[in-house]
Amino acid sequence: MVVGVATFVFLFIRGNWQADNLFLVPDLILSAGLVAAAVVPRPWARTALLLGFGIGAGVLMTSVSSYAVRGEIGFASLAGAVACAAVGTLLLQRDREVVRGRA
Repeated sequence: MVVGVATFVFLFIRGNWQADNLFLVPDLILSAGLVAAAVVPRPWARTALLLGFGIGAGVLMTSVSSYAVRGEIGFASLAGAVACAAVGTLLLQRDREVVRGRA
């Protein structure tokens, strides 16, 4: 939920709350998806979180790339992308352990 709320807040902090912002819709979907995944009933939470973090990693890595081609570093986007990829990987690893009977 932290990444979702932080992404939403950054829309206002950075002045990106305009229709001409290429990332406005993806950021809103990312924010809503991660917040929703954090509050869905437990049986659906893992699937919703995996989907949310996957979308988040993609959206935020695209943002990191757009900074890079301009010769800048988008530290907030990079931190969010790494967080999404790391948590998604941890969720997948946990699923593998459950399937193998180690949980």
